[in-house]
Amino acid sequence: MLSWDEDTSSAPAAGLPQSAAAEAPADAALVAKRVNADDKRIINGKTDVNQLVPFKYKWAWDKYLAGCANHWMPQEVNMQRDIELWKNPNGLTDDERRLVKRNLGFFVTADSLAANNIVLGTYRHITAPECRQYLLRQAFEEAIHTHAYQYIVESLGLDEGEIFNAYNEVKSIRDKDEFLIPFINTLTDPAFTTGTVENDQTLLKSLIVFACLMEGLFFYVGFTQILALGRQNKMMGAAEQYQYILRDESMHCNFGIDLINTIKMENPLLWTPAFREEIKALFLKAVDLEYAYAEDTMPRGVLGLNASMFKGYLRFIANRRSVQIGLEPLFPHEENPFPWMSEMIDMKKERNFFETRVTEYQTGGALNWE
Repeated sequence: MLSWDEDTSSAPAAGLPQSAAAEAPADAALVAKRVNADDKRIINGKTDVNQLVPFKYKWAWDKYLAGCANHWMPQEVNMQRDIELWKNPNGLTDDERRLVKRNLGFFVTADSLAANNIVLGTYRHITAPECRQYLLRQAFEEAIHTHAYQYIVESLGLDEGEIFNAYNEVKSIRDKDEFLIPFINTLTDPAFTTGTVENDQTLLKSLIVFACLMEGLFFYVGFTQILALGRQNKMMGAAEQYQYILRDESMHCNFGIDLINTIKMENPLLWTPAFREEIKALFLKAVDLEYAYAEDTMPRGVLGLNASMFKGYLRFIANRRSVQIGLEPLFPHEENPFPWMSEMIDMKKERNFFETRVTEYQTGGALNWE
């Protein structure tokens, strides 16, 4: 039973006044368990992962705070205009409807795969608590994204089985997921541990695949397509949610790249010429897979876009991601055919791009891309 009454039965330690006993130094062995920031490491660290501070990787904490400030929920977005447009037989073309359904078919499970990779794999191998803190926030955001896609599917009255099982039924989606799943399976294997060059390279490779290729490349055909619809005043509610998701995923990608580069800096023996060649091959494969997906989602021109335009765009993005982790550009002289996408990603305005609602508050509205 809790009692707030003063306990008069307690006595000072033998031979010491009360004040001296209270100030007696802690056991030296216990004091030694305090964390020194300089001793922290992203992987294979020996410091206590339960002691968040002192910070060594302040960039990770700053991204965690930014993610919290950017919090939003799907049901904040009004889907009424989307529903009316979708139900109108003349509201969208068949090609536009195919594009929306293929998009949702990929994304409804993609964020679940990303969350599984974090929660069941990556998290347990990261030994810096401030980085773990961001990973927890990221996993929650992946859940919000899955919720958003479900909200769109439900709002439009789509066949849930068709959309959620598309990663099994649609080859262009299945091929991308089959590229990713082996990297998840490796990190989620209970027998996998870091601590050797080979295993540390395996972890680093997985981080590169998910930050640079999944979140940093595989999402961009879909983002461009849905946001292009929004630019034409179609599917505005879905486009608004995709814009928030794009903001979140840009942060995930940037965090992952910072994580990768810090691991490289702390473990320079991992970044061998042979390893770099492996990574380049994965980039090339990812570009091919995402271009095949672009061709499948838009077999004919739609929204002023066509699949061939995405070849240059994907190569442009691949160059950017490769340079960000210290590789040479894979496709020299590629330019961005969609400069408006860069404007959206770089935007720092506290308003919704499509101006469908006033967003004067931080939570759920402020488009902070830092």
